[in-house]
Amino acid sequence: MTGYDGEVWDPFGTLRHALWIGGGQWAGKSTVARLLAVQYGLTAYHYDYHDARAHNDRRIARRIELGEPSTEPDPDIVWVHPTPEDMAAQTLAGFPIRFEWALDDLRALVSGRPIIAEGWGLRPELVAPIIDSPRRMVVMVPTQEFRQHQLRALPRAAAFGHQVSDPTRAQQNRLARDRLVADEAVRTARRLGIRVIEVDGSRDAEVVANGIADHFAPYLPPPEPAHS
Repeated sequence: MTGYDGEVWDPFGTLRHALWIGGGQWAGKSTVARLLAVQYGLTAYHYDYHDARAHNDRRIARRIELGEPSTEPDPDIVWVHPTPEDMAAQTLAGFPIRFEWALDDLRALVSGRPIIAEGWGLRPELVAPIIDSPRRMVVMVPTQEFRQHQLRALPRAAAFGHQVSDPTRAQQNRLARDRLVADEAVRTARRLGIRVIEVDGSRDAEVVANGIADHFAPYLPPPEPAHS
């Protein structure tokens, strides 16, 4: 439990010393986290990876607890029939419980250097009660043009891994949902004084990572020595 009242169970101090990258899908969060992890000897936690794999048993258990079928819902009900607005609202409503699962993962990590945690489910309103300064977090969001570039350039961004009756509409719904969820992260971050970085593709990942390293500078150790 976080409690959101200043009392957060953090047995090894991992959460207090973590650095956080939230924001929209396909903004380069994972790439930046990996670059910083290598450069500064940090441990990177990739929310999307854990949420899609390690948390699935907990997701099924929660469905059963709520009296819902244990199986995944009909993909058409999830991706084709609802409006993007309804999809975004449902996604945002589910983030708090999924965040608790991520915190459980992070609490188990012990490191002499900060953990850098990244993922779209690391929402500003959920992270803010844990951190001692807004400077421990950034929110990365792609511009609409860069989002379209990512869809063209990254097969995994364009892939839709569900069998649905109307793949075109499902994909359009997903993209519109992702934009709405990202827009909400931006609004919340700005309200909380958390830095927002718009990624438009004009700077490569290393340049973006260096800028974020400057932002995180008070909490970063010296860079790892380069190996020849």
